[in-house]
Amino acid sequence: MRRKEIKLALVYRDMWQSSGKYVPRVDQLTKVAPEILKMGVFDRVETNGGGFEQVNLLFGENPNTAVREWTQAFNDAGVQTQMLERGINGLRMSPIGKDLRKLMFKLKKIQGTDIARSFDGLNNPQNLALSFQYAKEGGMVAQGALSLTHSPLHTVDYYIDLADKFIDLGAEEICLKDMAGVARPHSVGLITKGIRERHPDIIIQYHGHTTPGFAVASSLEAAYHGADIIDVGMEPLSWGTGHADLLTIHAMLKDAGFKVKDINMKAYMKVRSLTQEFIDDFLGYYIADSNRKMNSLLIGSGLPGGMMGSLMADLESNLASLNKWLEKNGKEPMTSDDLFVHLLDEVEYAWPKLGYPPLVTPYSQYVKNVSLMNAINMIKGKGRWSMIDENTWDMLLGRQGQLLGSLGEEIVDLANDQGREFYTGNPQDLYSDSLEEYRVKMKEKGWETGKDDEELFEYAMHPVQYEAYKSGAAKKKFEEDLEQRKSKHNTSNVVLAKNEENQNLPVQNNHPTALDVTIEGTTYHVQIDYPNGNNTNADKNGHEKAEMPKPSQNGKAISIKAPLEGKFFLTKESGEKGIKIGDKVSVGDTVGYIEAMKVINAISADKAGVVSEIVARNGEDIEEDEIIITLN
Repeated sequence: MRRKEIKLALVYRDMWQSSGKYVPRVDQLTKVAPEILKMGVFDRVETNGGGFEQVNLLFGENPNTAVREWTQAFNDAGVQTQMLERGINGLRMSPIGKDLRKLMFKLKKIQGTDIARSFDGLNNPQNLALSFQYAKEGGMVAQGALSLTHSPLHTVDYYIDLADKFIDLGAEEICLKDMAGVARPHSVGLITKGIRERHPDIIIQYHGHTTPGFAVASSLEAAYHGADIIDVGMEPLSWGTGHADLLTIHAMLKDAGFKVKDINMKAYMKVRSLTQEFIDDFLGYYIADSNRKMNSLLIGSGLPGGMMGSLMADLESNLASLNKWLEKNGKEPMTSDDLFVHLLDEVEYAWPKLGYPPLVTPYSQYVKNVSLMNAINMIKGKGRWSMIDENTWDMLLGRQGQLLGSLGEEIVDLANDQGREFYTGNPQDLYSDSLEEYRVKMKEKGWETGKDDEELFEYAMHPVQYEAYKSGAAKKKFEEDLEQRKSKHNTSNVVLAKNEENQNLPVQNNHPTALDVTIEGTTYHVQIDYPNGNNTNADKNGHEKAEMPKPSQNGKAISIKAPLEGKFFLTKESGEKGIKIGDKVSVGDTVGYIEAMKVINAISADKAGVVSEIVARNGEDIEEDEIIITLN
């Protein structure tokens, strides 16, 4: 029996995001677009959305230009373009106001994007109602995405009913978003069947990551039970934490009797070659080898492929810090695999306690971050839950929607002990409009709001990244980082001759590098810099930094240290007042914030006293165990 036609969508944006940190430059995107079209097999291409525009800013490129030019070829050829948006969070990790959400859909349609795939990380229909409304008002197709996961609460019936709610609110299509690839194939088939029986004419699209290995079977089950479109990746960025390969899905569907468009293999090889060219250019320096592998260990934790690039980077930086601590305390260092297994075990333990949020952006990052902090603190002999960041607290307290599961008693007790209040209202009401505020800021800075207010949109959506882009700091930082990565890569491939190694050994000296100085009864530990360049007082990038006096443990002054590395801020919001010299600090008081792993961590005092000095500098990097403030 001849089955119906299955259409294929290339997730070219997500292919990159699931592999590493960056996406191709606009010149590279426009170079590959015509070749993708020549393949002749795709009815849709995912061109932009969550993560895409922010990373453009990070390497100094205007994302509005990128979206307009990248989508043009597909628009001209009549191939639909699709984007991913995060509901109440828009294109970022934290909530935004209604005005910015509404502008986003209008603008993205003007820039060339046809379909808005909207998902809420907690699967709250309430948070997506405006997405569906604004998408249709802006001329886009409103697609509602069910964030699939596997838990006692996330049943087949739950997802079928959820699709009903999305459609009632205005969703014109449904996507089964299997972001971690942990949805079991049989269940994917039953969910698809249930939606199809209730909504015979709705378009159903399946999107699955291949990390634990279910996605190929899930794609077939979805097709058998009524799916219309299957998302695919292609070499050299298929499989691993990415998506099932076009060639595999195409051959499988054809063998099962489905009608699928033919592939122009000459064009396929060209796209494959160009993608590899982009990797060789610079993108490969940000792709971890482990992200190119499938890993069934993730079946238990359910962590999604889309965040594995950032996860491995987080593991790398935290492992270096942890091993410093282990070495200082006479313990054996750990490998990245050791820490990874600790993390997976802790996610399985912590996830139910955190209310079973679907492990999709941003909540996958929240669960991962808390679990990683728990794992590290337990390795250090400390207890769980001592580092819950402010973004995660917003989730736990209901400020981004209601969790499907109940919180663990220890989390509720901790919230009550810290005087935190639970919220049961509409999360959107907590986040006010911001466009006019940013319009004023741009006028003050002499910046143009751009065609169709697109520059205003970028500034309001990604204020920190946009300012870094406008100043040139983002591009400079990216270029410096890329050079360091290239240098490290090249160095690792060069074996120095033994005599050359000996000639390049640093000259040792016996000059003191630090002294304890007592002033009026208070002992300070002071770093010493030498004019001949033998300077031990440098930051992690090798740049000299002026060190403030640090109190010795045997003096009267005491210190509060950073529990993790990141960027230090005195306040979380611009209108807040930070601590100052002379302030009285009690145990548990917040003394500052550290931004790390895409979230804000409040730093609580573990000692009491009066602030005698603020050592950490606002907005600058701080390493674990560096002093934040001193107290008398």
